[in-house]
Amino acid sequence: MINTSVNICGVELKNPVMTASGTFGSGREFSDFIDLNRLGAVVVKGVAAVPWKGNPAPRIAEVYGGMLNSVGLQNPGVDWFIENDIPFLRQFDTKIIVNVCGHSVEEYENVVRKLQGQDIDMLELNISCPNVSEGGMSFGTDPKMAEKTVKAVKKLADKPLIVKLTPNVTDITEIAKAAVSGGADALSLINTLTGMKIDIYRRKPVLQRKVGGMSGPAVKPVAVRMVYQVCKAVDVPVIGMGGISNAEDALEFIMAGATGVSLGTANFTDPYATIKTIDGIEDYMKKYGVNDLSEIRGIIE
Repeated sequence: MINTSVNICGVELKNPVMTASGTFGSGREFSDFIDLNRLGAVVVKGVAAVPWKGNPAPRIAEVYGGMLNSVGLQNPGVDWFIENDIPFLRQFDTKIIVNVCGHSVEEYENVVRKLQGQDIDMLELNISCPNVSEGGMSFGTDPKMAEKTVKAVKKLADKPLIVKLTPNVTDITEIAKAAVSGGADALSLINTLTGMKIDIYRRKPVLQRKVGGMSGPAVKPVAVRMVYQVCKAVDVPVIGMGGISNAEDALEFIMAGATGVSLGTANFTDPYATIKTIDGIEDYMKKYGVNDLSEIRGIIE
């Protein structure tokens, strides 16, 4: 009998597969295609203190091996989320992880304060988005600022706090250590790499904001390397993401040390990607005699 369950900060997930924030909404759109009960967790789109309009269009562009986005964390705000999305997700037997975004430490605090006592399972603090003018990635590229931000939010959090890291730094282990020092219970990585695409016929950038976050299969080797480094550097659970499209990709991250994995861009090209990944992990375990994922987690020395 194989065991696909994983434990992240005391929260038991039936399997390690979850959705990457910003690629799955609250699951409504995908519930027509897949059984949300099968997911380890749904990580919802970033939730801010007040509604955000996001960035002006065009804000999505296809590139080799993935996509660029500068959506800018468009969302209807925390009050709407509490009233509408939590009741929707609680219909399903899956964990709810709320991605928290803001332009300032105070905005992060306001979201987390409102989420106190709500029927959710974990928080994911987004200090790593390259698509907002203030906040976001600026908090995630400076170790001191990262530690300060995490510490402030941790004081208000009544659920385990995951901190999402940006890859757009010289040494991701420094940011990881700073986040853990600030009180992070777990880490998730990577968020998107900063990229740009130019339309040579219009002689203008394709995205309105010129640059955006690159995601998709092309970033996976970078993501695996960074997850491996962070798992060696800190002693908290890590959720790996970045170009995961199938079970083989997910298993790479697990062998690099990740406890959980998130699928993002793959959901856009195949709404069944998460379920196929869950099935594929189970098939691999049966075929190769792996009874528990702990047997292969972090086996790369």
